[in-house]
Amino acid sequence: MKEAEIFNRLFVFELANNHLGSVEQGLATIRAIGQVAKKYPFNFAFKFQYRNLKTFIHPDYQGRSDIKYVKRFSETALKEAEFLKLREELDKQGLIAVCTPFDEDSVDLIVKHKYAILKIASCSFTDWPLLEKISQTDKPIIASTAGASLEEIDQVVSFFEHRNKKLCIMHCVGEYPTRRGNLQLNQIDLLRVRYPEIPIGFSTHEEPDNFESIKIAIGKGAQVFERHVAVPSDKYPINAYSSTPAQVEEWLEAAQEAYIMCGVGDTRCPITEKEKNDLRGLKRGVFARVAMHKGDKLSKENVFFAIPCQAGQLIANDLSKYTEYTLEKDLKINDAVLSGDVKIKNLREKVLKIIQELRGIILQSHIALPNRIELELSHHYGIERYEEWGAAILNCINREYCKKLIILLPGQKHPFHYHEKKEETFQVLFGDMEVNVAGKEQTLKAGDMLTVERKMDHNFSSQQGCVFEEVSTTHYKNDSFYADQAVVNNKNRKTMITFWSDWLTKPVK
Repeated sequence: MKEAEIFNRLFVFELANNHLGSVEQGLATIRAIGQVAKKYPFNFAFKFQYRNLKTFIHPDYQGRSDIKYVKRFSETALKEAEFLKLREELDKQGLIAVCTPFDEDSVDLIVKHKYAILKIASCSFTDWPLLEKISQTDKPIIASTAGASLEEIDQVVSFFEHRNKKLCIMHCVGEYPTRRGNLQLNQIDLLRVRYPEIPIGFSTHEEPDNFESIKIAIGKGAQVFERHVAVPSDKYPINAYSSTPAQVEEWLEAAQEAYIMCGVGDTRCPITEKEKNDLRGLKRGVFARVAMHKGDKLSKENVFFAIPCQAGQLIANDLSKYTEYTLEKDLKINDAVLSGDVKIKNLREKVLKIIQELRGIILQSHIALPNRIELELSHHYGIERYEEWGAAILNCINREYCKKLIILLPGQKHPFHYHEKKEETFQVLFGDMEVNVAGKEQTLKAGDMLTVERKMDHNFSSQQGCVFEEVSTTHYKNDSFYADQAVVNNKNRKTMITFWSDWLTKPVK
């Protein structure tokens, strides 16, 4: 498996001390779990725990039976050769080998035994001497976070990021077993938001018959899952948080069901034919509001929307501001407008190209923009000729006074016109522009100002591109009077778009 995919839908089976100090018991558990795993399309790993008990347990407490963990670890200890037999079985079963070290000597042994992944237990999460030793290996790392504060998690994440380690952190609750009310699965959301570049997992200690939490964890975006496993033994009963092979199968079955229900996550899911047909029955069709003739363009003034929708009919959803529809036949009032009745021109790509050009000049100019922007693209001779004739107008405010920011692309011109009600003053903020006012031509550079009084015919253009501010009295619709009748006859010379402050970096929809 490629290292980049190692934390993708990875299910880790934790043996811990459930080998009971017996190689045979350990092998039986690995084989039983391995057979279950073969039925499911996930990545599977099996995990051991290494401790050098000679140094891990204080000399004065060696052999004590009155201390729970000293007794447990001592009674179930395996020799290195015995662990190697279990390690070899993982390869035979096709399971990824994972191991948790609880001391520095065990880290060296994990490297020697060629484990694929190194796991940090919750109790060792901020064991800095151990973490420093772990960081010196070339192993990907999974770290459980039970009992850790957010500040401590930040510190550990930073520690490994600065050392360029591949890391997965696990939400974990260190209660054995963890009652349903204490699972705190919303912590998965917290960790995913706080560490978006790091895979987040769920290390489970819930009751073995709890198969709902895995579904929730998957739904919340967890990628790695860990569960303690065991098989029945005459020597010890199975503890309250370890799963038998049969319970593991139910757990994996629940996980598979969750993945099916969650569906596609990295792209928009495809629409099914049933979904398409069911939704179309509720969508409004386009109908002629008035008698229409070949060559007419569809607009909100000459069509209306209603159900039912006929097969092949245009629907309201098709009438995007970026799409132009021209009739190729006459229609009577209330006739359905079919897709075969119109010629379609999609302007979206052209608009997006213009937006990219505007972004470039705005970023170059370092002009500060308001949070919400009403962008008006003026294309006097059609949007196809925008780069030659037109302007981008950012409408900032329009009261008794008015402010606009106007952008001209390199080589762009704005045709002759005048205003009857509005007086305006231009100030160039970036670049330069040529202005003709009542037959007098002037070149303005950054900082220059010019006032255009009412009824004064004027135009402007820019060779290199510019941004200028227009401060004026109130702006009124239909107060721009153009000298060229072709501009007057163009009834679709404006495209309006609303942006917010992140428009310079976000994709335009």
